Amino acid sequence: MTRRILLVAHPGRPEAVAIARHVVHSLVGSGVQVALPPAEQASFAGIDIGPVVASDPDEPARGCELVVVLGGDGTILRGAECSRGSDAPLLGVNLGHVGFLAEAEREEVGVTVEHILDRDYAVEERMTLDVVVHEDGRPTWSSWALNEVSVEKAARGRMLEVSLEVDDRPLSTWGCDGVVVSTPTGSTAYAFSAGGPVIWPDVEAILVVPNSAHALFARPLVVGPSSSLAIEVIPQTEDHGVLWCDGRRQVDLPPGARIDISRGEVPVRLARFNASPFTDRLVAKFHLSTEGWRGRSRDTGHP
Repeated sequence: MTRRILLVAHPGRPEAVAIARHVVHSLVGSGVQVALPPAEQASFAGIDIGPVVASDPDEPARGCELVVVLGGDGTILRGAECSRGSDAPLLGVNLGHVGFLAEAEREEVGVTVEHILDRDYAVEERMTLDVVVHEDGRPTWSSWALNEVSVEKAARGRMLEVSLEVDDRPLSTWGCDGVVVSTPTGSTAYAFSAGGPVIWPDVEAILVVPNSAHALFARPLVVGPSSSLAIEVIPQTEDHGVLWCDGRRQVDLPPGARIDISRGEVPVRLARFNASPFTDRLVAKFHLSTEGWRGRSRDTGHP
């Protein structure tokens, strides 16, 4: 059976096109078929990146052993939409700035191709969030998130009045810019910018971060993965809000809307071939200073 991978990339920069062309020719030259999802087929129209085939428009990752993403975190989140629910894990090559979700950097493309050809990678699962919006007691919209569900004010000059419910009990009401509900994977993204803590990816938890809340009790909260959360837009609020899932899928929230959030039933699977611990990734991505650290030798256990 012919091996196939799905390639997700954004041709917005010449560098991305050149790397995509290198990946395609390297894989196809070794007998691996490369497919493009519908968005990429349109984006790369008229751009020669090599012999690629079209994927299933409804299930792009069908028949693929891996989803390879070339780009920043936004492109990788788009790739997660293709891989989620399939057997194909996601492998990201960072062409952006931070690239927390990526497994490799642009200068590691050659090594990445070798790992793909050798099937030399491990697979880890990352928890997701399921979200359902209700209006007048009726479900009107549903989606999911790998990083975060963000409830935000729609009008810049007004506050959004919301209440938070945890495990069917009211916790607090805030006038705020919004509320970020994040997975551990998303704790280094929007939730971090809003003042939330970094949560190691092997910790199963849900993070709640009020954003610029006008209240005494407005600290970030970490709840268990089985907890159910609900955010209600107070009916008397002067303006509507907006909900974003991973900054990609959105819906308007009128006064009185209720947003139910829980652990997702379907995780996202990530391909990993870099054995370095999350601490090293954190230091590298945030350019943290470790000057003065002596540590212990990993070989001897002594300083």
